[in-house]
Amino acid sequence: MSDTMKMAAKPKLGLPLRGHLAMLLFSALVAGSFSLGSLSANAVEPAALNAVRFLIAAAVIGVAALATKGLPRTAWRAPWRYLVLGGLFAGYFVLMFEGLKTAHPVSTAAVFTLTPVMSAVFGWGLLGQITTRRMLLALAIGAVGALWVIFRADWAAFRRFEVGQGEIYYFWGCMLHALYTPMVRKLNRGEAPIVFTFGTLVAGFLILSVFGASDILATDWFALDRVVWTAIVYLAVFASAVTFVLVQFASLNLPSAKVMAYTYLVPSWVICWEIALGNGAPTGLVLVGIGLTCIALLMLLEGDT
Repeated sequence: MSDTMKMAAKPKLGLPLRGHLAMLLFSALVAGSFSLGSLSANAVEPAALNAVRFLIAAAVIGVAALATKGLPRTAWRAPWRYLVLGGLFAGYFVLMFEGLKTAHPVSTAAVFTLTPVMSAVFGWGLLGQITTRRMLLALAIGAVGALWVIFRADWAAFRRFEVGQGEIYYFWGCMLHALYTPMVRKLNRGEAPIVFTFGTLVAGFLILSVFGASDILATDWFALDRVVWTAIVYLAVFASAVTFVLVQFASLNLPSAKVMAYTYLVPSWVICWEIALGNGAPTGLVLVGIGLTCIALLMLLEGDT
C-alpha cells in the first residue's frame, strides 16, 4: 500500500472512536442543561425562557445551514411537519423546566434515562423498528437504575409510589421527546438534517411565542441575573446547537443503539455538575442506581444491532 493510501485510511479508522468521544461530550453538555436549568427555572417562566432559547439556537443553526447546505425552497414543502416536530420539542422543554422548579437535577436526569424505553415503543408503533433481546435487557436495567435514583433509594417510597410533582411533569415531557425521535424519521422527506432542525427550531419558537406571549411580555429581560442569562445562552448554544452537531456526527459513524446508549451517562454527569456547582453529592445508595445505568450503557455499547 502506498503512503498516500495509508494516510487516507488513517482518518477512517479513527471515525468510530471520534463518534464515541462526540457522544461522551454530548452527554456531558446535556447534563449541564439540568444543573444550569434548575438555576433559572424559577427566574423565568418556562415558555418565555425557551422561546428565547429557540430563537438563539435557530439563529446559530440557520447561520450554519447557510454556510454549508443552504436553505433550499424544497425544504419548506408541507410546513405542517415542522409545526408537529416543533410542538413536540417545545412541549418537552417547557415541561422540563416546569419539573426543574421543584425536582432535583439528578432526579430529572434519571427520568431522562427512561426516554430510550419509551422511544423504542414509539419506534415500534410508528416505524416498525424491532428491538433485540439484548437491547431490551439493557434498557430494562437502565430503567431500574433510573427508578432507583428517582425514588432516592427509598424502597418504602417506591412501594407508596411517591414521586414529586416535578418528576411527573418531566416524565410527560420525556414522553414527548421519545415521540419526537421516530417522528423525525417519519416526517423527513430527504431534507438535510441541519436544514430540518432549523425548520423545527423556527416552528418551536413561533409556537412558544404564541403560547407564552404574556410571559414573554411580562418578563423584565434586562433585570435578569447574570446567572440566568448564562444558563439561557448555555442552553441555546451548547445544549442545543452544539449537541445537535455532535449527534449528527456520531450517527454517521456509530450504530443507532450505541448513540442512544449515552443517554445513560447523563445522571452521572449531572452529579459531576452538581458537585462542581457546590451543591453536594448524593448518598451512596443513590449511586447504586447510577451504577446500574452505567451497566446498561456498557451492554448497549458491547455489540452492534
